[in-house]
Amino acid sequence: MLGVSPTASGAEIKAAYRALVKQHHPDAGGDDRTILALNAAWEVLRDADRRRRHDLTAPTSLDPAGASFSVKRARAQSTRSAATDAVLQQWLQQVYAPIDRLLAQVINPFPAQLKALSADPYDDTLMESFCAFLEQGQARIDKVDLIYRSQVCPPGGQAFALDLYHCLSLVKDALTELERYTMGYVDSYLHDGRELLKQARLRRQDLQSQRRELAG
Repeated sequence: MLGVSPTASGAEIKAAYRALVKQHHPDAGGDDRTILALNAAWEVLRDADRRRRHDLTAPTSLDPAGASFSVKRARAQSTRSAATDAVLQQWLQQVYAPIDRLLAQVINPFPAQLKALSADPYDDTLMESFCAFLEQGQARIDKVDLIYRSQVCPPGGQAFALDLYHCLSLVKDALTELERYTMGYVDSYLHDGRELLKQARLRRQDLQSQRRELAG
């Protein structure tokens, strides 16, 4: 339990005990169970006769009855890491994946929609088609907003979630600018909306790369 060798001296045992108590004391973020186990080990190893009897009855110095605390701690950390990763992967499937699909349905068709409109922006039929695209895009972004807020991103994915939020914000702002253009044919609104969607496309591509790294 103290992580000392069978041939450790009394001074080495005492030093190991004090160091572990200091490290795992509740005031330092430890827990009572660990302190009780350390105290039990100290009571055995501090007395030469009790230590001799313990060494004779213990199967090995690494048996969990007196196993090295560092080994058990490493196993616990590995278990927690696996659990955290599983939660993150679940968030990526349930939150990021549907958001990415909806964002694609807004970002990817835009160049074709803009090309069609540019044939004659003052043609009512072409403008109605473009406005319908913007309305559908806004409805999809409203869904994205709800999905994004449905679950808090778990540890390990906060930076990714922030980049996703920025991508969403770019698309929102782009739709606002494009809507303004349809109301007054001010070219600066069209230009800003186009540039914002271009940035959103690049941000989405970067998110896809990050997603592959998180999956790996």
